[in-house]
Amino acid sequence: QVQLVESGGGLVQAGGSLRLSCAASGRTFSSYGRSWFRQAPGKEREFVAAIRWSDSSTYYADSVKGRFTISRDNAKNTVYLQMNSLKPEDTAVYLCAALTSSGNYYYTPNYRYWGQGTQVTVSS
Repeated sequence: QVQLVESGGGLVQAGGSLRLSCAASGRTFSSYGRSWFRQAPGKEREFVAAIRWSDSSTYYADSVKGRFTISRDNAKNTVYLQMNSLKPEDTAVYLCAALTSSGNYYYTPNYRYWGQGTQVTVSS
């Protein structure tokens, strides 16, 4: 059994920062990449950022480019999302997902494992 556990969410004022973590545990699995998605109430799940495991290449949604940074710690099998200059429209549940083979990072059915999510609320 593979588990992805997110942490670090919370309530922050606009302009503030948060750092999310996604720790993997359980059965060892081959990771092609790890990503963050978010889902606001009444909206579809949307891609936020991804990191490719082989070379740490990173990919971002236009809406967060320049404000968010995805990184990883191999030793801890953990991925982070540093979120700066937060806006009220960033309010959502943030979910971590693992891609176990090559595929489009933006396409949610490509992901084999998902975490439960962590709530991020940005007040104006």
